[in-house]
Amino acid sequence: MKLLFIVSRGEPELFRDLARKFANEAADVVLDRRVGERRRRRVPYRGERRRWERRSRPSIDEDLGIIGWAIVRTP
Repeated sequence: MKLLFIVSRGEPELFRDLARKFANEAADVVLDRRVGERRRRRVPYRGERRRWERRSRPSIDEDLGIIGWAIVRTP
């Protein structure tokens, strides 16, 4: 199992520090690439086609917003 550190785009110094710290460890450090909802349509939708929210871990969004980083275990 590997750890993935996701760092908020507003924390570039933290990203550099963690990337340096875990360079030789069983962990990856990435900068959050999400910008927001990609769906931007001028015409209103008939209805939501998705059956569930793809972002299945809302706590990650919360952690990124509050503390600037989150940890995820990857297979």
